[in-house]
Amino acid sequence: MAAAAKDEIFRERRKRFLAAIGEGAVAILPSAPVAVRSNDVEYVYRQDNDLYYLTGFTESHSAAILAPGHPDGEFAMFVLPRDKERETWTGKRAGVEGAMLDYGADKAYTIDEFDKIVPRYLEKAERLYYGIGPDEQMNRRVLAMVHAAQAMRPRTGAGPSAIFEPREILHEARLKKEPGELELMRRAIAISAEAHKRAMAEARGGMMEWEVEALVDYTFRKNGAAGPSYPSIIASGPNAAVLHYVTNDRELRQGELLLIDAGCEYRFYASDVTRTFPVNARFSSLQRAVYEVVLEAQLKAIETIKPGVRVEDPHNAAVEVLVEGMRHLGLLTGSKDEIIASGSYRRFYMHRTSHWLGMDVHDVGLYRVGGESRALEPGMVLTVEPGLYIAPDDEETSESFRGIGIRIEDDVLVTPTGHEVMTSAVPKNISDIEALTIG
Repeated sequence: MAAAAKDEIFRERRKRFLAAIGEGAVAILPSAPVAVRSNDVEYVYRQDNDLYYLTGFTESHSAAILAPGHPDGEFAMFVLPRDKERETWTGKRAGVEGAMLDYGADKAYTIDEFDKIVPRYLEKAERLYYGIGPDEQMNRRVLAMVHAAQAMRPRTGAGPSAIFEPREILHEARLKKEPGELELMRRAIAISAEAHKRAMAEARGGMMEWEVEALVDYTFRKNGAAGPSYPSIIASGPNAAVLHYVTNDRELRQGELLLIDAGCEYRFYASDVTRTFPVNARFSSLQRAVYEVVLEAQLKAIETIKPGVRVEDPHNAAVEVLVEGMRHLGLLTGSKDEIIASGSYRRFYMHRTSHWLGMDVHDVGLYRVGGESRALEPGMVLTVEPGLYIAPDDEETSESFRGIGIRIEDDVLVTPTGHEVMTSAVPKNISDIEALTIG
């Protein structure tokens, strides 16, 4: 994407946000805090998504102010100053000049001026938009400024009378993806597709789960991704029955199922894909029977997706198929309606079928509006990921089923006329999978 076009995207987003908060409002958006991994070693820094969404700015120890109609400018930034010595160690900084020239700020200040400059914006503001976040120090600083402004309100008749949540506005905007966002998500998905296909083709008995993880993560980075958008799940055999298994330290065995839940992040946008396949073998008859139930449930859930459908409808469709399948396999007894009403199916399927996807792997946006499951709209992207998980120590289930875990997950875009399976390049039909696993 050309720099000018990218700058225009952020400018248009700020314009819409400024219009949404309205005259008399001030919004403060801080950067994500730096997190320490151990002693003096920090985690690789990643910017707060909301701040990035409006500014494109990626440096730590920064903040943005948006204030419609403010005489000092509607968009101000606080950033680390240029420092030749520090930049030798940690890389070049934008500095005050870069914040204005490269990121479009009307005014820019060093971050150590934050406590001096922000009160100027608050003193005549009617409303403050600030979301209490993980940076406790920043929360205290902002609240102290608000208290000071409110203390002067009886004398001046000005100053914020209430604090509002900016994320309600930003997250609704982020929920419906722009064409440029979808372009980045498609690239993330294409990279993830290559990683999954390589894992299907190269996984062998005797390898360790971490070797497959290394292959997946290498494919991500080799193709320009920042890395995984969440810790990669490489779950072989009974580990696949653990939903968020990330230890990845078991030896693979030929013919066992391997569940890989892995997606990369590309330029701040995530993908999220799960496939389950036999290691260097064909599906056994039992594996095939369970897999076909999950696949049928997933296809039925995807089939429901179109504008106007409720976000819970894919889940309900998947549950109907899964329950019938569980009855047919002998995992559950009783009528379908009784099983669904009692929730007894949750013994083998304990999570929801879908979540939003975007800058966050579990992306932002309300699932319920006015107390009702919200209607899907064009531009929304959601996962569809039913599964069946039989614990290895489930003594009430036939021993032949124990330790089987299967999940199939795709990323689905709601289009004006229906849906698009964005991850369709990742094989999930049995014949296509076996063409890779037995090569």
